[in-house]
Amino acid sequence: MKIPSRSHVHMLSYLLVLLLLPLLASSADPDSLQDFCVADQSASSISVNGYPCKPASKVTTDDFFFDGLTKVGDTSNIFGSSVTAGNVLSFPALNTLGISMNRVDLAAGGLNPPHTHPRATESGVVISGQVLVGFVTPGNVYHSKVLYAGQMFVIPRGLVHFQKNVGTGIALIVTAFNSQLPGAVVLPFNLFASTPTIPNDVLARAFQVEEKVIESIKPKFSS
Repeated sequence: MKIPSRSHVHMLSYLLVLLLLPLLASSADPDSLQDFCVADQSASSISVNGYPCKPASKVTTDDFFFDGLTKVGDTSNIFGSSVTAGNVLSFPALNTLGISMNRVDLAAGGLNPPHTHPRATESGVVISGQVLVGFVTPGNVYHSKVLYAGQMFVIPRGLVHFQKNVGTGIALIVTAFNSQLPGAVVLPFNLFASTPTIPNDVLARAFQVEEKVIESIKPKFSS
């Protein structure tokens, strides 16, 4: 049997690394390099692995607990919905841990409008009410189902999705993410309330409508 030369071994190792790099880079938030790193949000800069850490001597028990999701959200808006975020910005102990949660309150008929989370996959549980959950795949396939209390859903990372209260009372959802700061691109605001605004003729062409239709839509999202 012919034994590979050292140069061949090096070449094979190099090719193996190239093949594995996409897999190594495909995770969500980077793994933490310490037991915990309560975010020091007073620091002026952000490190690659999240916010700088608060000195361990200044970390307290209260840093690891958060009651923000106990508060009912204000749904008196155009969508009849409210999202309360439990991410690293509101709960600094999540820093570098790669997780976060949201509370979603929906009034009767309320809608959490079509949006995406660019940095995370979402899972959620309906706590109360009757909620239509839907998302669209990159192949333009629409998946949806009406869920009741105790039922769970998952939205793959980056896909456009929504939740709508189709019951007669209020509805509550708790969602979880594999990112400390998943981000949210809410499509109506992203398209019609950007700064500076997207030109009307671009949106009119994209949606195949007259510019006056775009002109009538933009003021609804300008506030």
